[in-house]
Amino acid sequence: MRALGLTALITFVLDQLTKWLVVQWAGLAVRGEIDLLPPWLNLRMAWNRGVNFGLMANDADLMRWILIGVALAISLWVLIWMLRERPGRWAMISGGLLIGGALGNVLDRVIYGAVADFLNMTCCGIENPYSFNVADIAIFAGAIGLILFTGGKKNKA
Repeated sequence: MRALGLTALITFVLDQLTKWLVVQWAGLAVRGEIDLLPPWLNLRMAWNRGVNFGLMANDADLMRWILIGVALAISLWVLIWMLRERPGRWAMISGGLLIGGALGNVLDRVIYGAVADFLNMTCCGIENPYSFNVADIAIFAGAIGLILFTGGKKNKA
């Protein structure tokens, strides 16, 4: 259980710290874009009011609160699942990644009304129009980890 809580806390803090550094301190919210390692890694400000890739984006305040509720419900469900099943260390870390990332994006929606996305990667001549953040990476990695590290053999006890 400690791995889950610690991973969630570190993920949440890292997500919020990077958002503050990039959006506020470096001024990306005003500047709009900063090239770091063009064309591979750039900072591109995007206020995501929807889910991944802006799906279900809507300026309605109702959608904002629905997405907050969904993220909190999924986080609670994963927490209860991990408490009941007591899977191995890697599954707990995966659950922590997902919960910490989801809570980081929830805080953005509460404070800003949208999720602050800023990482943009382009490769191989294909221009990527989408931005993402540390929380998005953690949610994706956590979901994949939960698929890989849960299930399988049941305890005989």
